[in-house]
Amino acid sequence: MSLLEKRLQNFVRWIATDADREDEIREQSNRIRERISNKAQEDDLIVRSTPSAGSYAKRTGLRQHLRGKSVVEGQDVDLPFVVSVRKGGEELTELIDRFDGYAAACFPSTERRKTKSSVELVFTGTGLAYDLVPMLATSDDQRQIIIQANGTRRETSVQAHTEFVRSRTRDTTDRGLAKFNSCVRLLKWWREFREDESSMLKDVPSMVMELVAAKALETRGAKTNVAETIADWSGWAANTVRNRKPVTFDLSPASAGDTPWQVCDPVNSGNNIVSAWRGWHVDEFAEWFENTRDLWNRAIRQDMLGDDVACLNSMVAIFGTPFRHHCD
Repeated sequence: MSLLEKRLQNFVRWIATDADREDEIREQSNRIRERISNKAQEDDLIVRSTPSAGSYAKRTGLRQHLRGKSVVEGQDVDLPFVVSVRKGGEELTELIDRFDGYAAACFPSTERRKTKSSVELVFTGTGLAYDLVPMLATSDDQRQIIIQANGTRRETSVQAHTEFVRSRTRDTTDRGLAKFNSCVRLLKWWREFREDESSMLKDVPSMVMELVAAKALETRGAKTNVAETIADWSGWAANTVRNRKPVTFDLSPASAGDTPWQVCDPVNSGNNIVSAWRGWHVDEFAEWFENTRDLWNRAIRQDMLGDDVACLNSMVAIFGTPFRHHCD
């Protein structure tokens, strides 16, 4: 194994969620599920299920870290609540305000905020944030409907999204290739530092990174080592984004309409994850991959020549100063 690969494996272990916190997260998640579910049932809702979701379930979460002067909660603990009304009850047209009320009643001293599709609880003592994601049950227990704050309804599948990532991690692991979830973790970390340097492109969704990685895996495959895999994927992504080629996992993707680029939800191809992006968003995202592609190729060449200092500097340019301190 080359020195570069050893450094990358050490770094990906460091950026992953602290294994010592797994039990804490699981126990706190269960407490939140129980208390919120009880409150929802008091409000005449039926809680059908509370499936595991988010980066915690997919094993793609990051440790808490600094980005500039801000602390980034790297671990994304999503707690879906799939609900329905009792027979003869009122039709549900909104859920977020209801669940915000449940959260306020159950955790009155905990910081919380509403997003377009969830209620976020931030436990300052633990440094962990949990997203309560209310969903409507459907006739298929593997599919749900999200009612966003603006009233938009979107069909999805929590289970299918989780399995989408897990299956690719299992496949690459079983075949002795660069692990898919490790590559996703590195790409998500890389995104954080690109956003910090950008004056325009902020808050690139984690799902965009997952889907770009999944399409790169489908199109280009994976190598036995992380460096060559992500270098190859970065080159593919640079070309794909620059030429605005759609990232889809369905034979009949939705029409792009007025949007400059498509990254389609594999569970619901009508949901374009980047539908709000404008042309300059896409152009800058392409620049990120173009610059990084060149850095990866340079680092691999430097590693082959035994120029360890130059190779390390190239990695720091990709992943930020933390790489220097946590790669050995």
